[in-house]
Amino acid sequence: MATFISALVFLLAVMGGTSPAASQSGAPTEPMCYDWGESSEGAVSVVEGEVGWLSCPLFSHPSVYNYTSTQSAGHNLFWYRLPEGHDLEQPITYSSRLSKDRERLFLQPAATADTGQYICMLRNKSSCSKIAIRLKVLRPDDVVKCALPVAVAPIEDLIPLQEGKTLDCPDLQDATKMSESAPKVQWYFVAHPVCDWYPFWDSDREQKGNSLQVHLMMEQYQGLYYCRVQYQRRNQTLNFTRSINVTAILPLSLPKEPSIMNPTHDQIFTVKTGTEVRLVCRGQLPFVLHKPWREIWWTVDGKTLDKLPDRFTQISRVVRDHFRDLTIENILVIQDFQSKDLKREFYCSVKNERGFDTRRAQLEEEVSLPTVELGCGLGVTLLLMLILFVVYHVFWLELLLLYRSWFGTDERHTDDKEFDVYISYARNSEEEQFVLLTLRRVLENELGYSVCIFDRDSLPGGTITDETLSFVARSRRLLVVVSPGYASQGSQALLELKAGIDTMALAGHLRVILVQYKPVRRKGWVRELRRARVALALVRWQGDKSRELSSRFWKRLRVELPVRRVSSRGEDEEESSKEVALMRLHSQNSTNSQTGLISNTVKDPQKVLNSAA
Repeated sequence: MATFISALVFLLAVMGGTSPAASQSGAPTEPMCYDWGESSEGAVSVVEGEVGWLSCPLFSHPSVYNYTSTQSAGHNLFWYRLPEGHDLEQPITYSSRLSKDRERLFLQPAATADTGQYICMLRNKSSCSKIAIRLKVLRPDDVVKCALPVAVAPIEDLIPLQEGKTLDCPDLQDATKMSESAPKVQWYFVAHPVCDWYPFWDSDREQKGNSLQVHLMMEQYQGLYYCRVQYQRRNQTLNFTRSINVTAILPLSLPKEPSIMNPTHDQIFTVKTGTEVRLVCRGQLPFVLHKPWREIWWTVDGKTLDKLPDRFTQISRVVRDHFRDLTIENILVIQDFQSKDLKREFYCSVKNERGFDTRRAQLEEEVSLPTVELGCGLGVTLLLMLILFVVYHVFWLELLLLYRSWFGTDERHTDDKEFDVYISYARNSEEEQFVLLTLRRVLENELGYSVCIFDRDSLPGGTITDETLSFVARSRRLLVVVSPGYASQGSQALLELKAGIDTMALAGHLRVILVQYKPVRRKGWVRELRRARVALALVRWQGDKSRELSSRFWKRLRVELPVRRVSSRGEDEEESSKEVALMRLHSQNSTNSQTGLISNTVKDPQKVLNSAA
């Protein structure tokens, strides 16, 4: 704007003729030349060996500087050059290669030595103005493949998808004026990583004469199109390159009316007084060819934000660009939201050449929650959960046993089994000692379970196989003492194991418990154990650590054994002795009936119980 005003002042001085000071004195003076510095449009690039030209930037605004009008006012245009590394301006010597035409300085062709700063000066006897422009001449070796520098910026061109358009090479008419014959145009297409020249591989783009005809625009046809113009002048072949940046847009037949996507009709913004509130509006603004302007904005009580206090601001950004159809997000920021703002009307609006849409933002005040109380309550809850987790992780066996003693079901009241535990073990001195002196003693005397041991409880003269199957079937648990010698000490242990596993698999009324007396390698497990190991409970004996009744071994074993409620010692002993006597009676009757050695059954079981007591 400042440049435009300065140019306007200069033009008024030019049209006015002489300066006031000169008219008063009547003596001719050398006019002071106003220096506009270097052009802000940037340097002009041209490839060595190609035609290039510089247009004087003073005439970039025809409404301020017009070449015809300045010539009529007696102004002349002069070109000077400031080579690289020099301080003094040098007048340009015109030749067939370096020539001037109106406001342009032509280089036909450009040479590497032409690089430097060029100054165009417009002056008459009473006024002067000058501006500089920089020229860069690039060597062909420095040019990036398929990215040819041109003397002017690319021209933007839009083509709707599924439609067509003709592309004409820029500045072709200037080449026609300078050429002694019809110029020729070669087209190139650059869309990384694609680099191609006509004829292209597809049939949708066709060169007709010097123009490129796009019959059917596709998304992949977007990119830079270079056109190299070649012409003859004074028996010399000259050329220059121009570019067109082609962008695809959505078909013109699609609806182009804008719409608001957010807020929706039923959306409610929750706000809190005394804080910063952000209301998000998202609108879809289609592109309209030849009239691309579009807008999205907020109003508060029918007023735009520039008429409201500074605490109302808006932030806008493009969320999506789909072939020039934009989705724009506009955020209304309200600093220090007040209760009176709840009564205001907030509207978001969108508009383009085809239509208008608006929507109101509905607000409701956030209900404050007692955050301190909630935080303390949540913290206490988490702490209690952590304590319970630690307690359960450390004392889970004790808690499980306590729960079973209170709420567990005594299996003696729900089945007709005679024994709680049948112990299967390898018949050798070490394991027999462990079973008889440790397992049996604790299970019977300390925990009150009825234990069946074949070598102790079987009657002489019976069939081993039948009695084994009978004992296992009449037991609630089969306790297998696993050790390295279990599978190698005869067939009795394997018979007991197979009977227990078969009974568990078929009837489901027996559970097998593994007690690992000594470590056993995986390959040392018998086939029956390897099959059922996944479904069996394994309790490990750890020597002296497991001897105390309060050790983890006995607690873990009690979890697998039937439930026994806590009772007084006298009642427990009396009930245990009666159960033992009764079980022995049943055992004798069952064995006698199988073997045929005893033909008469006991007539009065109460006598046996009394004698045992």
